Amino acid sequence: MRALEKHSDSELLSLVGESNAAAFDILYKRYWKKVLSLAHQKTGDLMEAENIVQDVFVSLWKRKETIVIHGEFASYLFVSVKYRVLKVLAQRKAKYAESLELAGDLLDDSTQEYLAFDELKARLEQLIGTLPEKSQLIYRLSRDDGKSYKEIANELNISEKAVDAHLVRAKRTLRTGLGSFLGNFLL
Repeated sequence: MRALEKHSDSELLSLVGESNAAAFDILYKRYWKKVLSLAHQKTGDLMEAENIVQDVFVSLWKRKETIVIHGEFASYLFVSVKYRVLKVLAQRKAKYAESLELAGDLLDDSTQEYLAFDELKARLEQLIGTLPEKSQLIYRLSRDDGKSYKEIANELNISEKAVDAHLVRAKRTLRTGLGSFLGNFLL
């Protein structure tokens, strides 16, 4: 292997074309730091740069029997790395644009949902306002304050059955009113 280190790039490439792994190893060791530095400088990501350099050398090895390099091997490597970097940057840009589009869609949907929720809440408040006063009070104690039937009954000095009856009527009224609203709203 020591004897191979003195060979020129073109001589080593000829040996690589004959599947000489030692010659390939010398070319790799001769240039990997330089092309890694270039890829890292362009991508700003060391791991991505390592992947790019590895891809270039793997591609070179896979095409070793058919590849024809005109000019200097170093120039070939730098150009190969440059094109791989451009490809990676284009992919990053596409992913970034896609994520921005997705984020925009999510924001648009959440805003729309918030407005729909506000409209639904306003309609519910309006319907609660149409209930008889005692039913309104019982409904709010149950839903807003989270009180049990027993607590409401004790607070208002009525039976639990009366609390239940008021809530059943209130729910029926609200369901009917919201049902027509939702039907119109969703269509």
